[in-house]
Amino acid sequence: MNILHWIFTNQQIIYIVILMIFVGIEVIGRVPSVLHTPLMSGANAIHGVVVIGAIIIMGKAEPGNYLALALGFLAVILGTLNVVGGFVVTDRMLEMFKVKKKNV
Repeated sequence: MNILHWIFTNQQIIYIVILMIFVGIEVIGRVPSVLHTPLMSGANAIHGVVVIGAIIIMGKAEPGNYLALALGFLAVILGTLNVVGGFVVTDRMLEMFKVKKKNV
């Protein structure tokens, strides 16, 4: 019964999150392939902020609050993987535009 009360009190926030998901899918789906590298760089910056925020949250969590510590740790790991993966993909895409040297 407690979860139903939480849903009822946070109903507007839930609607906003659902709307953000649909708008995000529509915006990302309409991005031309030429712009994927700049978009990836922007996503890397956002995930860098997520990693810093998760570290701050973990630092301020109470020692007995294992849920906050576990979620913060998970956010740090996943955010870091996303940042590193984004840089790897961006680097590989930019390698395609470099001029190859010919050995003569």
